[in-house]
Amino acid sequence: MRRRYLALKIDAKEKFESKEFLDALWSAILRLYGEYGASKISLTLVDYDEEKGLAVIRVAHTELEKVRAAIATITEINAKPSAVHVLKVSGTLKALYRKVRTSH
Repeated sequence: MRRRYLALKIDAKEKFESKEFLDALWSAILRLYGEYGASKISLTLVDYDEEKGLAVIRVAHTELEKVRAAIATITEINAKPSAVHVLKVSGTLKALYRKVRTSH
C-alpha cells in the first residue's frame, strides 16, 4: 500500500498531548466519513512534538484529500480553540523532514 506523510502544525495557545490531538483528528474524520470511511484512511501518528506543536501522520495515498478535508474542520482540541494546518506532504519520511527543514 502506498502512503503519504503529512507534516502538521497545531495552531493554539495551549499545548496538547498526542492523545488529545489524535482524538480530535479521529473525531473529525468520523464526523465527515463515518466508520467505514475512517477505516480506509489507515491513519498513524508517526511523530509528535508537543512543545513546537508539530505532528507527522501517515495515511493511505488514496485518502489524502479526505484527511486534508477532515483536518480543515478541526476548530478545537480538548474543548480549547485550535486549528491544524498542513505544512507539507510527501511520499517518504526522509523527504518530508527535508522539506520541513528547508521551509522553516
